[in-house]
Amino acid sequence: MNTEKLSISLPIVLAEFVKEYQATHAYKTKSEVIQEAVKLLRQKELENSYRQANKEADIGLDASVSDGLDDETR
Repeated sequence: MNTEKLSISLPIVLAEFVKEYQATHAYKTKSEVIQEAVKLLRQKELENSYRQANKEADIGLDASVSDGLDDETR
């Protein structure tokens, strides 16, 4: 896997959380913990994008459903 080394600064409370999480979840390095956190953040962004795209598709569907044709369910 290609990697890029980053240097990050975290507030002490978050740095301590990363250390505790590493110890209690058997991660080998703090980098692995940060990688997992970024993956989850990325997943959240993708879910939000899909949710927004679905809303836009629903709006388009609503417009085509109400295109002036008589309701065929009557």
